[in-house]
Amino acid sequence: MHLPRYLSFTPRLLLVLCLIGISCARAADAPTRSVLTVDGVSREALVYAPANANSVAAPVIFAWHGHGGNMSNAMRMYGYHLLWPEAIVVYPQGLNTPGKLTDPQGLKPGWQHSAGAQGDRDLKFFDAMLAELRSKFKVNDKRLYSTGHSNGGGFTYLLWAERGDLFTAMAPSAAAAPTLLDKLKPKPVLHVAGQTDPLVKFAWQQQTIEALRKLNQCGEGKPWESQQGGTIYESKLAMPVITLLHPGGHQFIPQAPAAIVKFFKAHTKP
Repeated sequence: MHLPRYLSFTPRLLLVLCLIGISCARAADAPTRSVLTVDGVSREALVYAPANANSVAAPVIFAWHGHGGNMSNAMRMYGYHLLWPEAIVVYPQGLNTPGKLTDPQGLKPGWQHSAGAQGDRDLKFFDAMLAELRSKFKVNDKRLYSTGHSNGGGFTYLLWAERGDLFTAMAPSAAAAPTLLDKLKPKPVLHVAGQTDPLVKFAWQQQTIEALRKLNQCGEGKPWESQQGGTIYESKLAMPVITLLHPGGHQFIPQAPAAIVKFFKAHTKP
């Protein structure tokens, strides 16, 4: 049996069709740009949602970039939507913000450092994003998570302090929260830290970790999940503190995203 000439496929044409199919599939799976107006200011984020998010309750991860970063780089660096495709993942974009440790003039994008700073514009942005997600998708309110690196990790701690009852677990990286500790309620946490961090000093991060262990009523640590540098401190409240330490500095380590997703998957509200 011979196909008509216009239906015959050469190997090269088949390859082109396959590549087009792969490209379309990837495009369909890519996060889309969301734009919201908050207090008269346009705010944006990249949002990934699984195809069935309208009918099946999905976990939600908010992933905050560091100071000077942006949502596109955060999406590429973190890749949580690839590691947990069943979850809704939000990569928000910050506005130019004065930094506590760098960029005092606020020439680069980032997040507010404390309640009331910048008119709480970023806390309001979070509120608006969550409301938007709930209007469009079926959100699993028992599985809401926040993570971020550096200034994004600091904003994760601020969300814990100011919106903590909404969240299931937190995973800050290269951050410390000395002024927020009194406002935190027990919650599972994974903290990533570089032992030679020249910006957010490791000693500062250690103090935060020790305070979290006390808050969550944790005992002595033991290796976690065969993860190099990972330690779990079991909690009497079932709110473990996990640390993922590395010998480097302020960088976000490539093994962190998979560890963070594994940690998030293991925790849901009762």
